[in-house]
Amino acid sequence: MKANAERVEKNTVLLEIELDAEQFSQAVEKAYRKLVKKVNIPGFRKGKAPRMVFDRFIGKEALYEDAMEALVPEAYLEAVKETGIEPIERPKMEIVQAEEGKPVVLKAKVQVKPEVTLGEYKGLEAVKRDVEITAEDIDRELERLQNRHCKVLTLQEGIVENGDTAQIDFLGTIENVPFPGGEGKDYYLEIGSSSFIPGFEEQLVGMSVGETRGVFVTFPKNYHSEQLAGKDASFTVTVKSIKRKELAPLDDEFAKDVSEFDTLGELREDIGNKLKKAAEEMNSFRMKQETVEKAVKNAEVEVPEIMTEEQLKEMLQSMENRMLSQGINLKTYLQYSQKSFEELQEEMRPDAETGVKTNLVLEAIAKAENIKASEEEIKEETRKMAESYKQDPDEFYQMLEKEGQFDFIANGIVKEKTVQFLVDNAIIVEETKEDTKVENGE
Repeated sequence: MKANAERVEKNTVLLEIELDAEQFSQAVEKAYRKLVKKVNIPGFRKGKAPRMVFDRFIGKEALYEDAMEALVPEAYLEAVKETGIEPIERPKMEIVQAEEGKPVVLKAKVQVKPEVTLGEYKGLEAVKRDVEITAEDIDRELERLQNRHCKVLTLQEGIVENGDTAQIDFLGTIENVPFPGGEGKDYYLEIGSSSFIPGFEEQLVGMSVGETRGVFVTFPKNYHSEQLAGKDASFTVTVKSIKRKELAPLDDEFAKDVSEFDTLGELREDIGNKLKKAAEEMNSFRMKQETVEKAVKNAEVEVPEIMTEEQLKEMLQSMENRMLSQGINLKTYLQYSQKSFEELQEEMRPDAETGVKTNLVLEAIAKAENIKASEEEIKEETRKMAESYKQDPDEFYQMLEKEGQFDFIANGIVKEKTVQFLVDNAIIVEETKEDTKVENGE
């Protein structure tokens, strides 16, 4: 087989494939042996008609078509491997010549990954942020632990306090007319969570169980619903019950109950260590993100629309899967956010295009620096995956090998190694306290 790929446009190549005449003859003969068993030809038992008789009765075209169906996919894959092109879509092959005794000639215009012109990607500046865990950070984490392990009491009488969860019925109106989404029954609202319209929760403080009160608010001007933005609204609210947290005191007994430690001091130290580790991991993530963004910004590449569309589909599918895991479907989300599917797509499109460009640039850097995934690294990654899925490592490895998933795993390893390469070759700049103040808007 001969194959040649010639770039005819920015992201398009003309692929020409030539198969030996003998290869085509063998495929035709195989097609004849298969098809002759399926047709009835007068004077012959099924499957026993000679080739010459079959050709006259059925026609060579049926054999040629069947032979090409078998040859073209295999020839295309071999040609892709031989020419080194990276297609981004399945092409339609044009059969230029297919006749016994002559070479088979195929042509196709194939969209391929675009060429990337790399800019500076070594020596990029990355900011290393100062990791400092304060007593206040540890106190906040202890408070979260208190809330997580608290007892919740349901009060059938009493007064709503900040931090309580009130079970309420409410009906909202604007100029005495109810509006969509303004009514709720047996709704549990945590007072102080700021999950409702500003000013709503504060007005419930002091209400008694069984009490009905008027609550008056103004919707924010930037509210997601244009019909409600900036409008004054009144709610009739009835408190039906109160759930109140009973927090355990922060002492050694609390430490024993919620952890493997015997004293509160040991628990505080452990929390501090974990917070520091998490902050360092976040710091590392930010450094990687910054260096990748700068490398991508310095590169030039024209992202094909077909790749953006594919990335967009993956992002939307991932988003929908996350929502379904939380019991929300995409249709409900769109109704709540008052967006059409098309509007959501357009909103996500810039991120999809950036994602494609980032992947293309990282691939180009990996090639330039000869960054690859070793067999040992692939095996180690499959071992980790098997462990996370609670599978036998050897069986899991064989399954991935059978399904041809090693390239996918290798690509992931190469991408991570390339990102780390950028950080390892970056100029690390220590963050000053002044930088932190500016970043926090102080």
